[in-house]
Amino acid sequence: MSATFTVGLIQVNATNELAPNIAFIEEQTRRARDAGAQFVMTPENSTLIGANRGETLAKALPEEDHPGLASARSIARECGVWFLVGSIHVKVEAERNANRSYLVAPDGGIVASYDKIHMFDVQLAGGETYRESSTFRPGDQAVIAETPWGKLGMTICYDLRFPYLYRALAHGGAEMLSIPSSFTVPTGRAHWHTLMRARAIETGCYVFAPAQVGSHAGNRKTYGHSVVVAPWGEVIADAGDTGPGFVTAQIDMAKVAEARQAVPSLTHDRSYSGPTVRTYALPKAAE
Repeated sequence: MSATFTVGLIQVNATNELAPNIAFIEEQTRRARDAGAQFVMTPENSTLIGANRGETLAKALPEEDHPGLASARSIARECGVWFLVGSIHVKVEAERNANRSYLVAPDGGIVASYDKIHMFDVQLAGGETYRESSTFRPGDQAVIAETPWGKLGMTICYDLRFPYLYRALAHGGAEMLSIPSSFTVPTGRAHWHTLMRARAIETGCYVFAPAQVGSHAGNRKTYGHSVVVAPWGEVIADAGDTGPGFVTAQIDMAKVAEARQAVPSLTHDRSYSGPTVRTYALPKAAE
């Protein structure tokens, strides 16, 4: 396996129509390839951010008919790149989709797919409410995929907040982690860079996080800042929040072994019982 490569993260401002999003991703993939990218990645909800639940369900398609997946396979072949579809909406039930990520090889073959496990069901302080579980069927399988440069642990957005998943991926052999996202602005400002750096540091992995940016249908706003984080925790590429486009970074897989040798915490796991809750009764005051 080659020790170095160039990754390209495409930052998208997805609309609620498939065609313009697909066309933008194809254009940016060609530009990223021309800039040297050998592995191109897109965000969560790459080809659609619907205005509401009804629209998101209505515009989802089965895997075999999805133009977003067909386009990814075609552009990977055209550009001769490895391609990560951050996620698309795949129809799997009458009332729920899968939020599914795909890894595509340069010949257009599908190497692996991953369904988002953790659902973003929250009400933010500013009044924004999200109920992903009403629209998406959660996955139940962690996924690691082989690439020419090492093993990739595939995750999506809200998975970021569940560190046990990333430790399991690292113990399973992952040396790189993909976290394609559509982070909200309030949570992005508070937590995005901190959590991305933490996942890299905890696992000694490269983290690749292509992101949505800007305003979308349904009054949704996303944070942007597509980032690449090295295994020691330094951010080596950041697309900012000014708009869509792409950013590239040079990846040296030797940095994974260096970080893990410097702090070998993956070899120090221990089993333990508990937790147990202990209480303390204050002594009675003397009479």
